[in-house]
Formats: sequence, C-alpha cells, structure tokens
Amino acid sequence: MHIAIDGPAASGKSSVAKALADHFGFLYLETGRMYRAVALGLSRGIPLDQLRLEVTEAGRFLLNGEDVTDELHTPALDRGSSEVATRRDVRERMVSLQREIAEDRDVVMEGRDIGTVVLPNAEVKIFLDAAPEVRAERRARQRHQRDIEPILEDLRRRDRRDRTRAISPLNPASDAHIIDTSEKALTEVILAAIAWVKERSGKGDTPV
Repeated sequence: MHIAIDGPAASGKSSVAKALADHFGFLYLETGRMYRAVALGLSRGIPLDQLRLEVTEAGRFLLNGEDVTDELHTPALDRGSSEVATRRDVRERMVSLQREIAEDRDVVMEGRDIGTVVLPNAEVKIFLDAAPEVRAERRARQRHQRDIEPILEDLRRRDRRDRTRAISPLNPASDAHIIDTSEKALTEVILAAIAWVKERSGKGDTPV
C-alpha cells in the first residue's frame, strides 16, 4: 500500500508521515531530503551525472557512499533544495528513484508532488497545509530562533517557487484528503490521518 503525504514546508508532513509509518509498519521516505542531498552534492562541486544517491532501509541518505543524513537540515539547504527541485533533470532522476523505492513495498512517502506525480495511484493521499505565520513559528521553535520574520520571508518565497514552478508544482491531488493543521495539535492531526488511512483501506481498527 502507498500513502502519499504532500504539503508546503513546515506543515507537519515529516511528523505525520513518520507517525503513520510507525503505526502501520511501513517504510518511511522523506523525499525533501533527497533534494537536499542533491543540493549538497552540487554545492560540493559534484556534477549531477556523477552524483549517486542511495536511501538505506534505515532511512539514511548516502551521497556517493557518504552518510550525509545529519547534514541535510540547514537554512542553506532549505533554499538550495527548493531551487534544484525546479530543474527538470534533477526531478526526473529523483522521481525515478522514488518510484523504484516504492515498488513492491508498503511505503509512506512525503514531499510536494507525491500524490500528483510520483505516486498518482497511491491508495491514500493526504495534503497538509497551514498558514505561513504558523509554519514560520514552528520552524523557529525547531531551530531555537526568536525572530520569525526571516523564516517567514523564506517560507513565503519557497511557497511561491514551489506553487508556480513549471515542473511538478505544489498542489493537492484532486482526490487528496486536505487537513489544515494551523489550529490543530500534532496528536490531533496524526489521529485524523490514521483514521483516514483506515477508512480508505477498509480495515477498520486493524493495521493495514
């Protein structure tokens, strides 16, 4: 079974996707880290055609054999990943790899175009959203920053780029279940997502 989780930055995708993967025993894949790894590789001067990206069963990201998982969440890579995601050659490689990872296995995959492009036939599609100000506050808490204005400006810039890019823009799939997380606690969102997966799978209280 495939579960697609989409939404803008800091909308809660990673937390919800991890919770679903743990609850149902599925593989979890954060595709945003794949684009961050590509951006990291390019920033190191590695040509795209020489860049090898692997995702281990434990969810670690290997860039040309080096584990770079713990280096992928920085403000610089926030911007860099959004920029490289507009490149057709990068997206084609990443989408192909993401589909390969999902083939013949149960997976919870989160990103910005999972339900629309990567896994358009996913049995469950969830789109998480929240007001930019709320997302900026969440990101600031994660990074222990007091001033949210630079973060808010960066999120709005990324939103514009992601929603208006010509290749795989950020939009909910027509059959996605949309959850606005602005005024919801994380636990509430997770429970709603679990309930939706169970409803779509027809399994009731039995894990999928």
